[in-house]
Amino acid sequence: MTTRPPIIVSSLDLERLERLIDGLKGPAAEQAESLEMELERADVVDPKDMPATVVSMNSRVRFSINGSSETFSQTLVYPKDADGTADKISVLAPIGSALLGLSVGATIDWPRPKGGVTKVTIEEIIYQPESEGELHR
Repeated sequence: MTTRPPIIVSSLDLERLERLIDGLKGPAAEQAESLEMELERADVVDPKDMPATVVSMNSRVRFSINGSSETFSQTLVYPKDADGTADKISVLAPIGSALLGLSVGATIDWPRPKGGVTKVTIEEIIYQPESEGELHR
């Protein structure tokens, strides 16, 4: 059994994500199951109390690929903002729901485009709305 790391979610993100999930139907609703499970186990904090080292919605995150010096960045977005570009990941994607609420230093399995997984570590939160004072975005 693998122990999942603790996660923190702002009350604003929780409210918006629950509304999103409630409005989903069909295959999209099935995609939301892993997000629902993550939200159920999250510690919820007021947006002004969100640690700057935690991934929240619309955060831009820099990752390192374990075992190499390669890094990449992605922004965790709502499905409506996932425009297919490589630098955005929807919170409804399995890796997106797994990323929400994690802290700098956490290591996760990242699916590779051609199959398999790579371990990546969250190195830095480049941008986080809460730490920028954007509490009502």
